[in-house]
Amino acid sequence: MTLFRLPREIAFPDPRLAEPDGLLAVGGDLSPERLVAAYSAGIFPWFDEDSPILWWSPDPRLVLEPAALHVPRSLARTIRRAAYRVTADEAFERVIRACDATRRPGQEGTWITREMVEAYVTLHRLGLAHSFEAWDGEALAGGLYGVSLGAAFFGESMFAVRPDASKVAFVASVEHLLAHGARLIDCQVRTEHLARFGASDWPRHRFLAALREALRAPTRRGRWTLDAGGEPA
Repeated sequence: MTLFRLPREIAFPDPRLAEPDGLLAVGGDLSPERLVAAYSAGIFPWFDEDSPILWWSPDPRLVLEPAALHVPRSLARTIRRAAYRVTADEAFERVIRACDATRRPGQEGTWITREMVEAYVTLHRLGLAHSFEAWDGEALAGGLYGVSLGAAFFGESMFAVRPDASKVAFVASVEHLLAHGARLIDCQVRTEHLARFGASDWPRHRFLAALREALRAPTRRGRWTLDAGGEPA
């Protein structure tokens, strides 16, 4: 097993050298500069409180092209009923902390450590990380967050405390990204939940080539907004 230890300077090994499970490197930090370098190279951090910082580049990679979004009929009805009000970047820190707090079947702990929360909140303040929120009245019912660079969006996590709330937020996020020229949404590793929305497995070489092209576009920094109907503004 070849596992690279990151040097003090911001540099990553070729992601094609990752282990079969996608594990590439260990160490480093979660500074904004290192995170941007990682995402730009098709690499992301994933670890827990009991391990050092681990960096991954899985093969295959689950990717959704925004134009390929599939919305199931039942969910489309929920969206038409306006069961939830959807916003962007109104409660980033609440969303990431809710993703941390929400327990999922078969999951004993969380990978969103205190260090991760602080790092992504910093990226949000720099205008590079964004959240989408679904509200039930004044209550935060669900949401998701991720990182935006060029014409790529790297989804990190989502949560829901009301039925379909995270799904409604997800659909709104994809429609917003499509309207603003996003070419790919990185979903990292396969889940049937995201596959039902049209995401598919791409071999790493295809993902890296598409990512290089997407990063040629300018990054839309700053706070994102949606109008009252949840459409891009």
